[in-house]
Amino acid sequence: MTVSSKVISIEGLSKAYQLGDFGSGTLSRDLAQYWAKMRGKPDPFSIIRELNDCKFQDKSDIVWSLKDLSFEVEKGDIIGIIGRNGAGKSTLLKILSRVTSPTAGKIKIKGRISSLLEVGTGFHPELTGKENIYLNGAVLGMRRAEIKRNFDEIVDFSGVERYINTPVKRYSSGMYVRLAFAVAAHLESEILIIDEVLAVGDAEFQKKCLGKIGQVSKGEGRTVLFVSHNMAAVKTLCSKGLVLANGQLIYKGAQLEAVSFYQQDNNIRSAFVHHGDLHSAPGNENIRILKFAIKSSGNYGITISTGLEFEMTFFNQKSNINLDATFELKNSDEIQVFHNGVLISTNGDSRTGLYTVRCHVPPYLLNAGNYKFKLIFGENQRYLLFSADDFIGFEVENEIKGSNSALVPGVIHPKFDFIIDYQS
Repeated sequence: MTVSSKVISIEGLSKAYQLGDFGSGTLSRDLAQYWAKMRGKPDPFSIIRELNDCKFQDKSDIVWSLKDLSFEVEKGDIIGIIGRNGAGKSTLLKILSRVTSPTAGKIKIKGRISSLLEVGTGFHPELTGKENIYLNGAVLGMRRAEIKRNFDEIVDFSGVERYINTPVKRYSSGMYVRLAFAVAAHLESEILIIDEVLAVGDAEFQKKCLGKIGQVSKGEGRTVLFVSHNMAAVKTLCSKGLVLANGQLIYKGAQLEAVSFYQQDNNIRSAFVHHGDLHSAPGNENIRILKFAIKSSGNYGITISTGLEFEMTFFNQKSNINLDATFELKNSDEIQVFHNGVLISTNGDSRTGLYTVRCHVPPYLLNAGNYKFKLIFGENQRYLLFSADDFIGFEVENEIKGSNSALVPGVIHPKFDFIIDYQS
């Protein structure tokens, strides 16, 4: 008999919130709702009317944060859950953590869950860090002997040993996160749930946390559900991805494909390869674009310090001209970063057929943020053959800050070698 490796099974999960007054308005309906809840049945008076979309909110007094989610999680998976704000990510984690209950659907969980959803959840501000380790551990389901056994490791991992006997009301938000994550990560549970709270910590601690998450999953066989807006972290850490939008699951698959789907769904196409016939490729009777790929020059995502490489393949249908290709880069504020190109042919000798152009953008040039390319093809650098606005986009991560929530001002981020002289 084969033992199932599924640790989480979700079928038809939905969560509705009532806007305005609570209660059905009559005692008989309240009793009917209570009786349905006691039997594990859906609320008979909850009617799905609209999705959680701003354009619909004025039409309904019920908002569905989640609607009809169904998926399964295998033991040892690291699942990245991504989506825009309001997509339902945090609601899903709160239901799995039993912070709130679903309106409808079935959930089967095999194993103990530890979760880190909000900064300082389960902490008492008047108690010391040491006392809160025991308190928070108990809230998460740890036995006192288990907390005592892991106490030194928790303190060492958090890096707040110097302040462990200080009331946590004097801690910064970053110290809160460090201590809270350390407790949750050392809980001997089968499933670890983490919301976006890691964005509060500094870059060094984030790397430490991500390393710990990888360790508990790959080394200890624990399952991790990880919500993040940092696509580089999702790509590096996770093995699978779920994309939510307006409370619905719109994509599930491998993490790279999930991130790519999310970026395309948000009009950020980070890679393009044309698979159809030549005449259906983007372009016109002069130029057809068949491929545009962007990748990091480093081992992981594109960051300030890695630089990037891009490659474009196109089919030229204009022979015997001076052909040029120009790449115009703009940031998310529509500020032009550069307008640069290359002469494909210089002696009126362009040929019909495929051309590939490759380029390397050096490290410490682009600041962190989102960027998009405009493509311009010309003849003799004067006559336009074809152009495509916002054809492809990419994101540069700020590994120094740990996220893009605290950007250094400026379009570029050069690395200067400063020379300091001192004279007494």
